[in-house]
Amino acid sequence: MIVDKIALILAIVGGLNWGSIGIFGLDLVAFFFGGSGSAISRVVYTLVGLAAVWCISLLFRDTTTAGERT
Repeated sequence: MIVDKIALILAIVGGLNWGSIGIFGLDLVAFFFGGSGSAISRVVYTLVGLAAVWCISLLFRDTTTAGERT
């Protein structure tokens, strides 16, 4: 499903951003979008947060297809 892939990509972006903050002290979203308080940065942070919430649902889904079940 395309929404799942978009959510995973955004969650990965968020994870990489947190990694860069932890390792280098650099917030990449803030760096690229004009500071952590800018409107665009806040939209990105919100989308990443919503994506993470969506990804929680992936943990509880049955992803096997009918042909794989025995």
